Order: sequence, then C-alpha cells, then structure tokens
Amino acid sequence: MDISRLDIHNSDIPELCKSCEVRHKGMCGALNGMELTLLSKHTRQVSQPAGEELVGESTDIDAYDNIMRGVVKLSKTLEDGRQQIVGLQFAPDLVGRLYASESPMTAEAASDVDVCRVPRRILERLIDGNPELRKRLMDQSLRELDEARDWMVTLGRKTAAEKVASLLLLIATHLDPDAEGERRVFDLPVSRLDIADYLGLTIETVSRQLSKLKGEKVISITANRHIEVLNFTKLRIRAG
Repeated sequence: MDISRLDIHNSDIPELCKSCEVRHKGMCGALNGMELTLLSKHTRQVSQPAGEELVGESTDIDAYDNIMRGVVKLSKTLEDGRQQIVGLQFAPDLVGRLYASESPMTAEAASDVDVCRVPRRILERLIDGNPELRKRLMDQSLRELDEARDWMVTLGRKTAAEKVASLLLLIATHLDPDAEGERRVFDLPVSRLDIADYLGLTIETVSRQLSKLKGEKVISITANRHIEVLNFTKLRIRAG
C-alpha cells in the first residue's frame, strides 16, 4: 500500500491531522502517514487573536507556523519606528523564512488565526528527506515572489481605484480559491488604516474608493468589514 496516498479517515493518520481542513492543500499534503505521525508528535495547534504577534522582526526562528485559518500580515520596521505592511499570508501558507536564523520581518495575526506550530529542526529534517515537500514549499516561495512583483506594479503604476480593487481581489481569491461564479463573501482581515498603509494611500481615499465600488454595485459592505463581491468580473476589471 502506498502510504503517501492514505485517506484522511485512515487509522494511520494522526488524530491531530484528521481535523485539519487545509492538510491536503498545504505542506502536509506532501507527507505520508509516518511523516505526519512524526510531525504531530512535535507540533501544537495555537490560536491567536487579531493583533497578536506570531514572530517579531530580527528574532530567532525556532519554529514555523502553518496557517490553518485566518490571515497573517507581514511588516517591516524602519529605524525611526515607522512600519510598512509588506504582505499578507493565508491558509495554508507557511509563515517563516526557511533556513534563516532570524526572522526578516514581523508576522502578526491580521484576523483571529489558528496555526500549527512546527519546530524548525523537525520541519527542516522532513524537507531534507522529502522532495515533494521541498517542492511544495518552493512553490509557495515562488508564488509569494510573483505576488510581490505584481504588487510593485500595483503600488507604482495603478490608480487609487485600481489599488483598492486589487487588494479586494487578492483577499477574495486567497480566502476562497475554489469559488466559482460572480459572488464572493468575506470579512476584511485588515482595518482601513492598514489598507491605506499597505496601498500607500490615505484612509480617506480608501474609504472613498470602497464607497465608489459599492455605488457601482461591484461590492456591498456591511459594518465596515463584511464584504460581498457582487460582480467578480467587474472587480477584476476595476483592478486593471
């Protein structure tokens, strides 16, 4: 029997892993039953409220966080204390710079998050012995690099309206990657102040552009955070 293809209900899969909704999509989808058992003996599931720091910039890395639910924001801090959001991560992303001794940025829970905390030495041992796992994590790193380059275009060339639409498109796509049709529903994982910081806009401009999208029937907004995309195609067009 090929243990790399065991079903989630098989008794060889650890109980901790059976309840994970993103196991097959994330890095753990590359692990066989024995590897999952090894991993489960050393990992622990952690819940963090919005605003809680997962790892600080320049702190030692002794574990990685695999996102099971929620959104994590990444930021860099200048010497004078100014902070810039440089990215968002979603389930089932792995948070942390592999093989680095220190974290190059701060990772903070943008929404309430559940993570599976993996000791660094255990994960790096698994990576060294599992080419498929190594490829999955490399694919994530390359995807994040591509998104960072796309975001450089967004910040450097797009209008304010396109920037706000691009962020909504990014969030909608990542929070429900398998969705079809024109409608998407999600809660904004970051505040309008964070959005303004991320996009290089003022909070007034962000609010104005969201109201414009609402007026054009592209989205609806409830209680400032609850977003329903009414026309996904139009949102893509607005994003440029």
